[in-house]
Amino acid sequence: MEAKRHAAALDGEGLYWIEEPTRADDYSGHAQIQRQAKTPIQMGENWWGPHDMAKSVEADASSYGMADAAKTGGVTSWLRAAALAESTGLPLSSHLFPEISAHLLAVSPTGHWLEYVDWANPILEESLRMEDGHAFISDTPGTGLS
Repeated sequence: MEAKRHAAALDGEGLYWIEEPTRADDYSGHAQIQRQAKTPIQMGENWWGPHDMAKSVEADASSYGMADAAKTGGVTSWLRAAALAESTGLPLSSHLFPEISAHLLAVSPTGHWLEYVDWANPILEESLRMEDGHAFISDTPGTGLS
């Protein structure tokens, strides 16, 4: 498998993780890569709900999970994914939508990493405050959109 060779070549580069090195629905392929790679594997931005995450967890396909608030099915499904991550000890990161994801990670027991992009800032009344690599959730209700 070509992805195994690429992961092995990246092992000495000091990466924190390698993200989805093969097809998003290839859980067994990710598991094979994870068993051989020294660099942790992260997958999940293409999980379509907690059921995809469960397949990934069952296959031991990654060291880190990365849920997407929209693809996973919104707040309720995120909370289901967070509960699954907690039950297995899987660190859970977010994919995009930091205005929403910061709130979701704050209530995720294994919350790990907020993927931050400021693409929505031009349409936000109040953007997510970032300082020294940390997100600060406002006391104002909502996500900054009005």
